[in-house]
Amino acid sequence: MQLDLNLLTALDALLEEGSVAGAAARLHVTSPAMSRSLGRIRKATGDQILVRTGRSMVPTIRALAMRAEVHALVQQAHHLLSAEQELDLAALDRVFTVRWHDALTAACGTALTTAVHHQAPGVRLRLSAEPGTDGPELRRGEIDLESSSSRPTLPDIRHRLVGRDRLVVAVRPGHPLTETPMSLERYAAAEHLTVSRRGSLRDPIDEALTKRGLDRRVVAAGPTAAFALQLALGSDLVVTLPDAVTRAARYQLGLTTLALPLPLPDVPLYLLWHQRYDDDRAHIWLRELATETVQALFARPNT
Repeated sequence: MQLDLNLLTALDALLEEGSVAGAAARLHVTSPAMSRSLGRIRKATGDQILVRTGRSMVPTIRALAMRAEVHALVQQAHHLLSAEQELDLAALDRVFTVRWHDALTAACGTALTTAVHHQAPGVRLRLSAEPGTDGPELRRGEIDLESSSSRPTLPDIRHRLVGRDRLVVAVRPGHPLTETPMSLERYAAAEHLTVSRRGSLRDPIDEALTKRGLDRRVVAAGPTAAFALQLALGSDLVVTLPDAVTRAARYQLGLTTLALPLPLPDVPLYLLWHQRYDDDRAHIWLRELATETVQALFARPNT
């Protein structure tokens, strides 16, 4: 059976007004047209819906039972098909999942969470750790906002460049590399650790050193920047990391920061989301707030 959803609107008006004439006036149609709609509704439901009692009409038992649900369905349909209203942050009730690199979460997670809660108390943030391998969660809608150091290759994934970070070297206080100006050869001769969620013992630094006829010895790979910095603090291992996103952590641990004696391009930082959220006002608010939070991090002076 093919259903005409206009009948739902007509049924709502009939149940609200309690008369054919009243429903017709409400929907700006003629009384005969509304009478025909009532006839189709009766045929579709197998119920009289409205029955005459004296000079008035009263709803049947079934009509009374369905009145609230019918009205709710019509309101939902109008909301779904009408232009989106202005975003009311005070009334917004939603859960957002943000998957950022651990160093970015450590650097900006508190500021983002505080700003979100202050502007939209009903919004809850789920800060998700990056997985060991890339997955389809962003495309499936399981992740609302993601960070990446590379532009996406899929056409349905949007991206925004929010900053560029330079690489610096972090070592424990009193490390041999701090005793004299660090040359490229001394840097390469030190023992290193990498940060890799996949456990890789090589990264672009090794490729750059190879082009200059040098190699470094990587003795460990840590899954997070926090782990790598702790390991560097308790050993002579050298860790090379983006500056801005690890600055606060290095300062709190009391690590010494040295300039990287290797000319490498800055590391870009992108925010990624699926195109389904392009016109979602709540998502637009979230990614604008996230952009401001991250850009504030890059705007801070070096320490």
